[in-house]
Amino acid sequence: MKIAVLSSHTSSLFWFRMDMMKDFIKKGHTVIALGSEPESEWKKVFEEYNIDYRQVYVERNSMNPLKDLKTLRSLINFMKMERPDRVFTYQAKTVVYGSVAAKINGISEVYSLIAGLGSIFRGEGIKNKLVKAIMKFEYWTACKCSKKVFFQNNDDKNEFIRNGLITDEKTVIINGSGVDLEKFKPTQFPEKPSFLFIGRLIKDKGVMEYLKACKDIKENYPHVRFLLVGPFDSNPSALKPDELKPYIEDGFIEYYGEQSDVRPFISQSTSYILPSYHEGTPKTVLEAMAMGRSIITTDAPGCRETVVDGLNGYLVKIKDTKGLANKMEYLVANPEINKKMGQKSAEVAREKYDVKIVNQTIMQIMGI
Repeated sequence: MKIAVLSSHTSSLFWFRMDMMKDFIKKGHTVIALGSEPESEWKKVFEEYNIDYRQVYVERNSMNPLKDLKTLRSLINFMKMERPDRVFTYQAKTVVYGSVAAKINGISEVYSLIAGLGSIFRGEGIKNKLVKAIMKFEYWTACKCSKKVFFQNNDDKNEFIRNGLITDEKTVIINGSGVDLEKFKPTQFPEKPSFLFIGRLIKDKGVMEYLKACKDIKENYPHVRFLLVGPFDSNPSALKPDELKPYIEDGFIEYYGEQSDVRPFISQSTSYILPSYHEGTPKTVLEAMAMGRSIITTDAPGCRETVVDGLNGYLVKIKDTKGLANKMEYLVANPEINKKMGQKSAEVAREKYDVKIVNQTIMQIMGI
């Protein structure tokens, strides 16, 4: 079969869906990957995995209807020309316009993934309510055009059902994107206690809470390391370079930018931190768990599923910088407890989040 995999963000397509696409190919199918970034930058990268990459016009953060119409038109043309047997979509713009474009071309085998609901879907304010109303209609349309819709946590699934966007029978829960247990394996702890955050530098990821907690702890425990890995972003809630600069210059954090391989940084840490406001299921948390690190994250949709509080880490309230710092400080003072939590994280990753099991579920549902 010919399978099209659509994403609004090419690098996300590469890092988060590659294991799935490789499994499609192992089954003997042809895969075409569609993303927003130039073919000149990505075509050869995907070709190394026998995947055909195509660029489509998508502006992730735009609310301009003319630009969205251009996205829909480009996807309609793709579906008409390629006639894929299966379509897998994820990320808001491509979920909506990809599924509609497929339906217009008579393609019924469309499968969408809702990998977390953004801040707009859960925010307040008049403008936010208007945008949310538009998004609800778009998601309702996408769900109508999809044969099945995958969710990574029950909070998001129930939110869709509660808002009348989908029926329960059409939903499938999967354990995140999964983690490659052959690639991410437990490593020895470093001598110094050290904390790590990996992710796009947007405020909804809780990066400001992380930075402030690092500053508070560093003043009392100067030997502790605080690592930050991830790119700046075009998202409206993105951290500006000038906001990060003081934390670097004052020695509170070590910033390493975007990295193609996060394993060396996880190995340098004794605990992984993600104070996010909402997620699908955070892949970086799963990777840190597989490498035997304790987790401190928020009691928020998508995050809370990864931690049994007090067993393999801790859950803190959203935007609770003090609570976050207290848990981090406790792990500094109790390294043996931290190691035991890390061991438990690795066990949970093996039992629940093996990417092979996740991909098998997806392929079974898609009839691949």
